[in-house]
Amino acid sequence: MPDDQNVAHELREALRPLYRRLNNARTMSLGKAGILTLLAERGRATAAQLATAQQITPQGVTSALNELESQQLIERVPDDVDRRRIWVHVTEEGRRRLEDDRAAGQSWLVDALTERLDDEERRIVRAALPVLRKITEDSADA
Repeated sequence: MPDDQNVAHELREALRPLYRRLNNARTMSLGKAGILTLLAERGRATAAQLATAQQITPQGVTSALNELESQQLIERVPDDVDRRRIWVHVTEEGRRRLEDDRAAGQSWLVDALTERLDDEERRIVRAALPVLRKITEDSADA
């Protein structure tokens, strides 16, 4: 197990600057971007569903939704049948802002991959992607 601890440490240290660089140009917090991403990919949701999916408190979601709504990135719509239930939808402006946020880091990463890595190194990175996804999928399901 000591080797696993070393690998975990090295992986974290290797990913930290990459993570910072990718998020450096963001115009909104990762939490708000996560909410917009969920809404854009899955459609409408309630605040409680968003809190569960994002693993944050209901108060945290409410605060984030208030800010997103003030920027017209989401809209809240009462349910047709149960007026107490409020659905949250991403707006077209929200989709655009989310895409702009993603594109900022993406451009830097594409340049870094093509300028700093040779073909074999890019192949290795590509081959590692399913393994890295497996790590996060397992931890999200736990």
